Amino acid sequence: MNNLLDNIYKFPRFLISIILGFFLTTFQPIFKLLKNKKTNTLILTVILIILTSIYTTIKLMLSIN
Repeated sequence: MNNLLDNIYKFPRFLISIILGFFLTTFQPIFKLLKNKKTNTLILTVILIILTSIYTTIKLMLSIN
């Protein structure tokens, strides 16, 4: 029974490390692009448009005033 509990306690740490690794490998190229002034404004504009469209879509889907 002790062995089972030890294995169960390992899963949250494993899940956190998987999620953290995913975000680090996903955003690393974006951070490299943000160092250039031209790509900086372009990337930030695209991210802002995406976040605004997601916010608006969810707001309309849930009928939030």
